[in-house]
Amino acid sequence: MTVKPKILIIEDEPNIASFMSTILSANDFTVLRSASGADGLMMASSHCPDVILLDLGLPDMDGKEIIRNIRQWSQMPIIVVSARTQEHDKVEALDMGADDYVTKPFGTSELLARVRTALRHARSSSLEGAMAQTGKFTAGPLVVDFDKRHAYVDGRDAKLTQNEFRIVALLAKHAGRVLTYDMLLKAVWGPNGSSDNQILRVNMANIRRKIEENPGKPQFIFTEMGVGYRMVEGD
Repeated sequence: MTVKPKILIIEDEPNIASFMSTILSANDFTVLRSASGADGLMMASSHCPDVILLDLGLPDMDGKEIIRNIRQWSQMPIIVVSARTQEHDKVEALDMGADDYVTKPFGTSELLARVRTALRHARSSSLEGAMAQTGKFTAGPLVVDFDKRHAYVDGRDAKLTQNEFRIVALLAKHAGRVLTYDMLLKAVWGPNGSSDNQILRVNMANIRRKIEENPGKPQFIFTEMGVGYRMVEGD
Protein backbone atom coordinates (compact mmCIF):
# COMPACT_ATOMS: atom_id res chain seq x y z
CA MET A 1 0.00 0.00 0.00
CA THR A 2 1.38 3.40 -1.00
CA VAL A 3 1.14 5.94 1.82
CA LYS A 4 0.65 9.35 0.24
CA PRO A 5 1.54 12.59 2.04
CA LYS A 6 -1.62 14.23 3.38
CA ILE A 7 -2.24 17.90 2.52
CA LEU A 8 -4.94 19.99 4.22
CA ILE A 9 -6.21 22.97 2.20
CA ILE A 10 -7.92 25.66 4.30
CA GLU A 11 -9.35 27.96 1.65
CA ASP A 12 -12.83 29.50 1.28
CA GLU A 13 -12.63 30.34 -2.44
CA PRO A 14 -13.98 27.22 -4.22
CA ASN A 15 -12.13 27.83 -7.50
CA ILE A 16 -8.74 28.19 -5.84
CA ALA A 17 -9.35 25.25 -3.49
CA SER A 18 -10.39 23.07 -6.45
CA PHE A 19 -7.36 24.18 -8.46
CA MET A 20 -4.95 23.27 -5.66
CA SER A 21 -6.76 20.02 -4.92
CA THR A 22 -6.62 18.92 -8.56
CA ILE A 23 -2.89 19.67 -8.83
CA LEU A 24 -2.01 17.87 -5.62
CA SER A 25 -4.22 14.84 -6.26
CA ALA A 26 -2.66 14.43 -9.72
CA ASN A 27 0.78 14.37 -8.08
CA ASP A 28 0.14 11.59 -5.58
CA PHE A 29 -0.96 13.61 -2.56
CA THR A 30 -4.00 12.87 -0.41
CA VAL A 31 -6.03 16.06 -0.17
CA LEU A 32 -8.37 17.29 2.57
CA ARG A 33 -10.34 20.53 2.19
CA SER A 34 -11.91 23.02 4.57
CA ALA A 35 -13.63 26.32 3.78
CA SER A 36 -13.53 27.82 7.28
CA GLY A 37 -11.02 28.39 10.05
CA ALA A 38 -12.94 26.49 12.72
CA ASP A 39 -13.41 23.45 10.52
CA GLY A 40 -9.79 23.69 9.39
CA LEU A 41 -8.53 23.61 12.98
CA MET A 42 -10.70 20.60 13.72
CA MET A 43 -9.40 18.77 10.64
CA ALA A 44 -5.80 19.67 11.45
CA SER A 45 -6.12 18.23 14.94
CA SER A 46 -8.00 15.10 13.89
CA HIS A 47 -6.10 14.23 10.68
CA CYS A 48 -2.60 15.57 11.52
CA PRO A 49 -1.76 16.41 7.88
CA ASP A 50 1.80 16.47 6.60
CA VAL A 51 1.37 20.02 5.23
CA ILE A 52 -1.30 22.72 5.59
CA LEU A 53 -2.00 25.20 2.78
CA LEU A 54 -3.63 28.14 4.54
CA ASP A 55 -5.49 31.20 3.25
CA LEU A 56 -5.41 34.17 5.64
CA GLY A 57 -8.73 35.73 4.63
CA LEU A 58 -11.18 33.15 5.93
CA PRO A 59 -14.86 33.95 6.60
CA ASP A 60 -14.83 33.20 10.32
CA MET A 61 -11.30 34.12 11.46
CA ASP A 62 -7.96 35.43 10.32
CA GLY A 63 -5.63 32.67 9.19
CA LYS A 64 -2.95 33.94 11.54
CA GLU A 65 -5.11 32.76 14.44
CA ILE A 66 -4.93 29.26 12.97
CA ILE A 67 -1.13 29.46 12.83
CA ARG A 68 -1.00 30.58 16.46
CA ASN A 69 -3.36 27.80 17.57
CA ILE A 70 -1.56 25.00 15.73
CA ARG A 71 1.88 26.10 16.90
CA GLN A 72 0.72 25.51 20.48
CA TRP A 73 0.69 21.77 19.85
CA SER A 74 2.37 20.92 16.52
CA GLN A 75 5.24 21.85 14.20
CA MET A 76 3.49 20.50 11.09
CA PRO A 77 4.49 22.61 8.05
CA ILE A 78 2.13 25.52 7.28
CA ILE A 79 2.34 27.26 3.91
CA VAL A 80 0.33 30.49 3.71
CA VAL A 81 -1.35 30.94 0.32
CA SER A 82 -2.78 34.46 0.30
CA ALA A 83 -3.68 37.42 -1.89
CA ARG A 84 -2.19 39.74 0.74
CA THR A 85 1.01 41.13 -0.73
CA GLN A 86 2.04 43.59 1.97
CA GLU A 87 5.40 42.83 3.53
CA HIS A 88 4.07 43.17 7.09
CA ASP A 89 1.46 40.45 6.45
CA LYS A 90 4.16 38.05 5.27
CA VAL A 91 6.52 38.90 8.13
CA GLU A 92 3.79 38.56 10.75
CA ALA A 93 2.63 35.18 9.42
CA LEU A 94 6.21 33.87 9.28
CA ASP A 95 7.01 35.22 12.75
CA MET A 96 3.95 33.43 14.12
CA GLY A 97 5.28 30.13 12.81
CA ALA A 98 4.30 29.75 9.15
CA ASP A 99 6.98 27.91 7.18
CA ASP A 100 6.44 29.60 3.81
CA TYR A 101 4.32 32.25 2.09
CA VAL A 102 2.95 31.99 -1.45
CA THR A 103 1.23 34.99 -3.03
CA LYS A 104 -1.82 34.51 -5.26
CA PRO A 105 -1.89 34.01 -8.19
CA PHE A 106 0.64 31.20 -8.37
CA GLY A 107 1.60 28.50 -10.85
CA THR A 108 1.37 24.72 -10.66
CA SER A 109 5.12 24.19 -10.54
CA GLU A 110 5.59 26.74 -7.76
CA LEU A 111 2.90 25.19 -5.57
CA LEU A 112 4.31 21.68 -5.95
CA ALA A 113 7.86 22.90 -5.32
CA ARG A 114 6.82 24.70 -2.11
CA VAL A 115 4.95 21.62 -0.82
CA ARG A 116 7.84 19.27 -1.58
CA THR A 117 10.31 21.63 0.05
CA ALA A 118 8.15 21.84 3.18
CA LEU A 119 7.97 18.04 3.36
CA ARG A 120 11.72 17.73 2.87
CA HIS A 121 12.51 20.32 5.54
CA ALA A 122 10.09 18.70 7.99
CA ARG A 123 11.82 15.37 7.51
CA SER A 124 15.35 16.77 7.75
CA SER A 125 14.63 18.79 10.89
CA SER A 126 13.24 15.77 12.70
CA LEU A 127 15.99 13.33 11.77
CA GLU A 128 19.47 13.04 13.16
CA GLY A 129 22.84 11.88 11.89
CA ALA A 130 22.79 9.36 9.08
CA MET A 131 19.00 9.46 8.89
CA ALA A 132 19.12 13.12 7.90
CA GLN A 133 21.49 12.25 5.05
CA THR A 134 19.83 9.09 3.76
CA GLY A 135 16.22 9.66 4.74
CA LYS A 136 16.18 6.13 6.12
CA PHE A 137 16.31 4.36 9.48
CA THR A 138 17.96 0.94 9.46
CA ALA A 139 17.99 -1.69 12.19
CA GLY A 140 19.18 -5.02 10.85
CA PRO A 141 16.67 -6.21 8.26
CA LEU A 142 14.23 -3.37 9.04
CA VAL A 143 14.43 -0.24 6.89
CA VAL A 144 12.08 2.72 7.41
CA ASP A 145 12.16 4.96 4.33
CA PHE A 146 10.83 8.38 5.35
CA ASP A 147 10.74 9.73 1.78
CA LYS A 148 8.88 6.79 0.25
CA ARG A 149 6.82 6.39 3.45
CA HIS A 150 7.31 2.64 3.48
CA ALA A 151 8.88 0.14 5.86
CA TYR A 152 10.76 -2.87 4.54
CA VAL A 153 11.87 -6.11 6.18
CA ASP A 154 14.55 -8.04 4.29
CA GLY A 155 13.69 -5.92 1.26
CA ARG A 156 10.00 -6.81 1.44
CA ASP A 157 7.43 -4.04 1.75
CA ALA A 158 5.68 -4.46 5.09
CA LYS A 159 2.55 -2.82 3.59
CA LEU A 160 1.82 -0.62 6.58
CA THR A 161 -1.31 1.50 6.60
CA GLN A 162 -0.96 5.28 6.90
CA ASN A 163 -1.37 5.34 10.68
CA GLU A 164 0.84 2.29 11.14
CA PHE A 165 3.61 4.00 9.18
CA ARG A 166 3.20 7.21 11.23
CA ILE A 167 3.71 5.20 14.42
CA VAL A 168 6.74 3.33 13.08
CA ALA A 169 8.28 6.51 11.62
CA LEU A 170 7.87 8.41 14.89
CA LEU A 171 9.44 5.60 16.90
CA ALA A 172 12.28 5.31 14.36
CA LYS A 173 13.01 9.06 14.54
CA HIS A 174 13.38 8.69 18.30
CA ALA A 175 15.00 5.24 18.27
CA GLY A 176 16.23 4.13 21.68
CA ARG A 177 13.89 6.48 23.50
CA VAL A 178 10.59 5.58 25.11
CA LEU A 179 7.60 7.39 23.60
CA THR A 180 4.60 7.44 25.90
CA TYR A 181 1.17 6.25 24.83
CA ASP A 182 -0.16 9.79 25.13
CA MET A 183 2.64 11.21 22.99
CA LEU A 184 2.00 8.69 20.21
CA LEU A 185 -1.78 9.15 20.36
CA LYS A 186 -1.49 12.94 20.01
CA ALA A 187 1.12 12.75 17.26
CA VAL A 188 -0.89 10.32 15.13
CA TRP A 189 -4.51 11.14 15.93
CA GLY A 190 -4.17 14.76 17.03
CA PRO A 191 -4.83 16.55 20.34
CA ASN A 192 -8.55 15.90 20.11
CA GLY A 193 -8.19 12.24 19.22
CA SER A 194 -9.03 9.30 21.42
CA SER A 195 -7.12 9.01 24.69
CA ASP A 196 -7.91 5.29 24.80
CA ASN A 197 -4.72 3.25 24.47
CA GLN A 198 -6.70 0.42 22.88
CA ILE A 199 -6.53 1.97 19.41
CA LEU A 200 -2.76 2.21 19.78
CA ARG A 201 -2.48 -1.38 20.99
CA VAL A 202 -4.51 -2.62 18.01
CA ASN A 203 -2.28 -0.73 15.58
CA MET A 204 0.86 -2.00 17.32
CA ALA A 205 -0.36 -5.58 17.13
CA ASN A 206 -0.89 -5.14 13.38
CA ILE A 207 2.55 -3.53 12.97
CA ARG A 208 4.26 -6.40 14.77
CA ARG A 209 2.51 -8.98 12.62
CA LYS A 210 3.92 -7.19 9.58
CA ILE A 211 7.50 -6.45 10.65
CA GLU A 212 8.42 -8.93 13.38
CA GLU A 213 9.46 -12.51 12.69
CA ASN A 214 7.87 -13.48 16.00
CA PRO A 215 5.35 -10.84 17.20
CA GLY A 216 5.38 -12.41 20.66
CA LYS A 217 9.14 -11.79 20.96
CA PRO A 218 9.69 -8.51 19.11
CA GLN A 219 13.17 -7.49 18.00
CA PHE A 220 12.35 -4.01 16.70
CA ILE A 221 9.63 -2.36 18.82
CA PHE A 222 9.54 -3.02 22.55
CA THR A 223 6.74 -2.37 25.04
CA GLU A 224 7.62 -0.43 28.18
CA MET A 225 4.78 -1.69 30.36
CA GLY A 226 2.44 1.04 31.50
CA VAL A 227 4.48 3.72 29.75
CA GLY A 228 4.77 3.37 25.99
CA TYR A 229 6.91 1.92 23.21
CA ARG A 230 10.58 2.03 22.19
CA MET A 231 12.23 1.34 18.83
CA VAL A 232 15.51 -0.55 18.88
CA GLU A 233 18.50 1.69 18.17
CA GLY A 234 19.55 1.79 14.54
CA ASP A 235 22.69 0.39 12.95
